Amino acid sequence: NVVQQIDPAISYKSFRESFVAPPKCTDLKDYLTRAVKGYQLMQTEKQIHLVVKDLFQQLEKDAVIYTEIRFAPLQHLEKGLSAKKVVRSVIKAVEEGVERTGVEANIILCTLRHYSEVQSLETITLVDFFKGTRVTGFDIAADEAGYPIDSHIRAFQYAMDNGISCTAHAGEAKGADSVWETLEYFRPSRIGHGVRSTEDSLLIEFLKTKDIHLEVCPTSNVQTNVFPEITDHVVDQLYRAGISLSINTDARTISDVTLYDEYERLEKVFSWTSEHFRKCNLEAVRHAFTSQEVKSRLIKIIMEAYPAHP
Repeated sequence: NVVQQIDPAISYKSFRESFVAPPKCTDLKDYLTRAVKGYQLMQTEKQIHLVVKDLFQQLEKDAVIYTEIRFAPLQHLEKGLSAKKVVRSVIKAVEEGVERTGVEANIILCTLRHYSEVQSLETITLVDFFKGTRVTGFDIAADEAGYPIDSHIRAFQYAMDNGISCTAHAGEAKGADSVWETLEYFRPSRIGHGVRSTEDSLLIEFLKTKDIHLEVCPTSNVQTNVFPEITDHVVDQLYRAGISLSINTDARTISDVTLYDEYERLEKVFSWTSEHFRKCNLEAVRHAFTSQEVKSRLIKIIMEAYPAHP
């Protein structure tokens, strides 16, 4: 266990209590309290390397062929690392993971809702600085309901001005209005979650017209109390509405979930077939922050792995 390699004092019991969220949290803010313990263990180059190595072992076991690893570099400065050193350490570890497992990967750097404008600008300039490496995108995450977008408008404007691919968490802890303002001020090509878009039919049409991709995380959405139960989730409704979407794990440790688990759940609850998953995977590739060469390779793998379209 990588947690015990970093801190042998952490027992399995305390790991489950502090790092993994229960099946039902009060809300997103409650869910995110588990993230603190995780990034506290990622404050040195060695710790970062161990965590990324462990992640690639999980991805390989989960039959993942492409991943975009996202994290907030400014959360890893507690023991003296500079933000650039943090990102370089992750890039190096990711390069090793790709080489070792064959899982293709890129990196998205996140600003957080509670960050200041200065912190957001520092994060987006890191994305720009590492352009041409595995760093290929920018995101905003954390407590959507607790903090307005104001401090982050300049960072996303910087991204637009410099041709940086963006996604943004919205429509999770807040409703359709949050998605609307995120689209207006941040102009992302993808939305993290976005599931509450179904609360506004005009927004659904807008997402379709503008080809905005939703990164849907069913298990997490139930845990954060967006939906009471998985049977109440709108993923099938979004799919049938023709929205571009993919199925994701959100936080694999906090939600204690694999991509296989997510697929199995949708198959069982919504009777999804290989055609649903094939479509979602192809949409994920189409909207991925990677090169056309990599996309072509991934599409070939997906087309060979799934039964032919009826």
